[in-house]
Amino acid sequence: MNEQVKEYLKKYPREVIEMHNALRQLIYDSVSDEPEESLWAKLSSYYLGKSFVRLIPFKDHINIEAKTVSEYKDELEGYKVTPKGMLQIFIKQEIPVDVLKRIFAETLG
Repeated sequence: MNEQVKEYLKKYPREVIEMHNALRQLIYDSVSDEPEESLWAKLSSYYLGKSFVRLIPFKDHINIEAKTVSEYKDELEGYKVTPKGMLQIFIKQEIPVDVLKRIFAETLG
């Protein structure tokens, strides 16, 4: 993990860090090339070329910024998709692995 990302995450609760790490791994598992990981405006970001996915941690949830989230809104029933097209996953919610794999693959592919 990128050292800047690791340092940045230390201020969040353990559950948020664990969810972030699971989502990060899911990003890597969803694409054939390894994304570049960095902090952009204090947000952990994963790039392949000009395409990106951002994981934005909060105290009780993580927002996922990926350009194809809105296309899967119907499959994300029970999860909040913000007006800006970000997916919110709260700590107590299960990660929608199958849908996110497709979102990450399409966004970064």
